[in-house]
Amino acid sequence: MNIANKDIKTFGYVIKRTNYGEADRILNLITPLGKISVIAKGVRKEKSKLAGSVELFTLADFMIHKGKSDIAVLTSAKMCKYYSNILKSFDRMELAGRILKRVGVVADSSDNADYYRIVDQSLMALNDGLDVKLVESWYLLNLLKAMGDEVNLYRDQAGAKLDALLRYNFDIQDNCFIANENGLYGADEIKLLRLLSSTDLVIVSRVKNLDSLLDELFKLVRVMAKM
Repeated sequence: MNIANKDIKTFGYVIKRTNYGEADRILNLITPLGKISVIAKGVRKEKSKLAGSVELFTLADFMIHKGKSDIAVLTSAKMCKYYSNILKSFDRMELAGRILKRVGVVADSSDNADYYRIVDQSLMALNDGLDVKLVESWYLLNLLKAMGDEVNLYRDQAGAKLDALLRYNFDIQDNCFIANENGLYGADEIKLLRLLSSTDLVIVSRVKNLDSLLDELFKLVRVMAKM
């Protein structure tokens, strides 16, 4: 992303904060433009105008100046949404923190807007009370996709199309489905996996009989993500 010697306006989330000097912070932002590192000067001062808009779990509008130095300067920030409900649940706060940390690692040197989409939809869903297992399953599958490590949900180990009439198990070593008449996964499970990896989270949350499939699929998705 070549933004040298110019101002850019974007929105996004702070995914990491590091104290710098007496009153500054280095912030890692995830935006539709990708990951951007900025310095927020004086943000730790009591009367800083930036402070309230650069909290974690906060969607904000940012104005950033990129000059000759290696790091851009955050010149203004305006809060758009603050997902305060996340802080009311340890499980939600813990998952939100893991999402920010992981995206911060894998989004380096990438302008892939999917990383912003993952953070945005995940935080919104956690704030709105969606099932934590659903949010984590969606986040993991979409993160794999954004990283180019997407699991094949359309063909089995032999290259044949997954058949709605067959049952399958998942092979961890080959990272694919294998036909098995006593397999754990059938058409309903595979259909939901496809939805999770390709559809907005809020839409997936409306699927009928979601709860009956989620527990087993949550375990499978974590296996796929090697967790």
